[in-house]
Amino acid sequence: MVKVGSSSLTAANGALSSPALDSIVRQLVDLSKGGVGVLLVTSGAIAAGRGAIGTAGRGRGVDVLQSLAAVGQGMLMGEYARRFREHETLVAQVLLTGRDFGERKAYLNARNTLTRLLQWRVVPIVNENDTVATDEITFGENDRLAALVATLLGADLLLILTDTPGVFSADPHLNAEASLVDEVTSFDASLEAATRSGPGSDMGSGGMASKIAAARIAAWSGIPCVIAGAATPGVIGRVVGGEPLGTRVLPKPRRMPARKVWIAFAQAAKGRLSVDDGAVEAICRQGRSLLPVGVRAVVGDFEAGEAVEICDASGALIAKGLSSCSADRLRTLGERAPGDKRYTSGAAVHRDDLVVLIA
Repeated sequence: MVKVGSSSLTAANGALSSPALDSIVRQLVDLSKGGVGVLLVTSGAIAAGRGAIGTAGRGRGVDVLQSLAAVGQGMLMGEYARRFREHETLVAQVLLTGRDFGERKAYLNARNTLTRLLQWRVVPIVNENDTVATDEITFGENDRLAALVATLLGADLLLILTDTPGVFSADPHLNAEASLVDEVTSFDASLEAATRSGPGSDMGSGGMASKIAAARIAAWSGIPCVIAGAATPGVIGRVVGGEPLGTRVLPKPRRMPARKVWIAFAQAAKGRLSVDDGAVEAICRQGRSLLPVGVRAVVGDFEAGEAVEICDASGALIAKGLSSCSADRLRTLGERAPGDKRYTSGAAVHRDDLVVLIA
């Protein structure tokens, strides 16, 4: 799974860069013809639209960006399709939004379609459906989209190409002593702080923080991730071949089951549960369900079957799961005396629907 951002596909004038597109396509074709199944998650529709519209397309308003995406998506796909066709390789356009991952049936349908395309040796070109997905435009969700598609298919590698050589220990534009991070084994506070610098460029929308968030999704799914510079010659084949380029984010030792991946990363959380120390022990170290007796606070308005985040007393996220009852029901249970036999009846989140997100 290769993800390339707008900043890596555009020239100085903001239009799509032919040399950059040629390079990406040539590298993917080489892998595909070598027997490697490849997918491309690409940004660039907005950049392509802006290059065509000109000065009238200035601005960052949602309506402007959606309109530019509508103009540019066909142009972007046409540029890719023409280049792949020159190498006798077929491509397929796949437009997705977060909603396609939130519904289990749509999630499985997407997986079946992408699997079939790979069996046919067709290269799926995936993009956020920016024309309707306003959240994704604002928050750089193509990084997250790439990670979700990688987990959807159980990819062997997620490669995120960007306009920097990888992840740095600090913002290299502000700190001359910032150094390239060769390997990430855990997502600690220092890494979060180093990458919390906002968007990376005028064309891109995610910045390094969204790439680290995507790498975290991949890591928890048992998928290694590499964040590397798109301009590095032959970067895709070299990384696939094992050459130590960019920043490698190591996966967790055990790959999470597909349904747990869906719960943990494809479902938008509709609420949050604060739990006591006993509940933390039960769900994180004993593999048990979360019972209503362990819930100390309920935040949000959710129904049974919707996803909730589970936090400890300090507010740290420890797990995520599908609630067995509504927020109102949980609040009602919390108001009962601990001696009430109905107090602990059933689970707030059953262990089969619960994913622990701490090591």
